[in-house]
Amino acid sequence: MIKILRYTEYLYLAVAVVSAFEIYEQWNIDRQRAYLFVFFGIVSVGMFIFKKTYRKRFEERQKNNKQ
Repeated sequence: MIKILRYTEYLYLAVAVVSAFEIYEQWNIDRQRAYLFVFFGIVSVGMFIFKKTYRKRFEERQKNNKQ
């Protein structure tokens, strides 16, 4: 299960990278769509940080329970 949590962390980073690319592409064409991708990028980075800290806490609890 821990491996799945690690992969989902990086999936959020991939969404943030795609969002950054779309922001770059859409900024002068459709500003509203670019703002939507700004929102997606911010949420994706926030979810990456949240998931990473949650996974580390989960691993620490498992480690402490084994001892």
